[in-house]
Amino acid sequence: MLNGQIPMLLAALQDLIMGSTLVKCAATDVGIQWAGWALAAALKTEKFYDLAGSGTFILLAHLSRMWGGANHIRQKVQTGLVTAWGLRLGTFLFFRILKDGHDRRFNNVRDSPGTFFVYWTVQAMWVFMTLLPTLLLNSERRDVPLGTRDYVGWALWGFGFATEAIADQQKWIFKSDPNNAGKFIQSGLWAYSRHPNYLGEILQWSGLWLSASSVMAGPQYLSVASPLFVWFLLRYVSGIPMLEKQALRKWGSDPAFQHYTKNTPLLWPFPKF
Repeated sequence: MLNGQIPMLLAALQDLIMGSTLVKCAATDVGIQWAGWALAAALKTEKFYDLAGSGTFILLAHLSRMWGGANHIRQKVQTGLVTAWGLRLGTFLFFRILKDGHDRRFNNVRDSPGTFFVYWTVQAMWVFMTLLPTLLLNSERRDVPLGTRDYVGWALWGFGFATEAIADQQKWIFKSDPNNAGKFIQSGLWAYSRHPNYLGEILQWSGLWLSASSVMAGPQYLSVASPLFVWFLLRYVSGIPMLEKQALRKWGSDPAFQHYTKNTPLLWPFPKF
């Protein structure tokens, strides 16, 4: 009888550890963003908003592995990939805002502490929701041999990472050239998608969920909401709609831009037949 209860006790202990890790990560996430808001509101600046977000991703990935007690190769790789993503994107966005001097998303926000607070709180939700598969994985002490989902997921992440990094660099170089002042980019990866950097972002988090799903069971599979959330946020909320409106206002009457938007996919570079 006791032997039959041992697996149940172990499962209960596992759930307790996983639950406490998620709660601690959520509390840490909110605490960092609210502290960031207090400082940003006092200084009336958004210059470290993205840096704080990417830094929180990295911190929570490592803390969840430490708190969850997981030390398997899958957790190590997953945490390393999140760290690589955060370091690259965080530093890129930070240097970009230093170069530009401001972020247009906050033009009517930085002087309103209440609205600014909402932005920082939404960032906390974005961090936790996007990172959820990694947090679940790092809370799982059960070791499962590496398999197809891991290798496909990591390959997908690598392809997405390269896509986003190359697209960002191409646009940075394009905008840094004085001869391109007032022009829109339509070369490199931007000839195949109007938002290849966002495509890379979606692919990375999709790959990380796929690998993490190797140790998932039951309701944990619902964390597929993570890559779907990233896609929805970029496609319909804060990413593409905002940039498309800005581009339309700036170049909408330009025949070259009209041709570009007509013949270049919005996000997914599907061939036209």
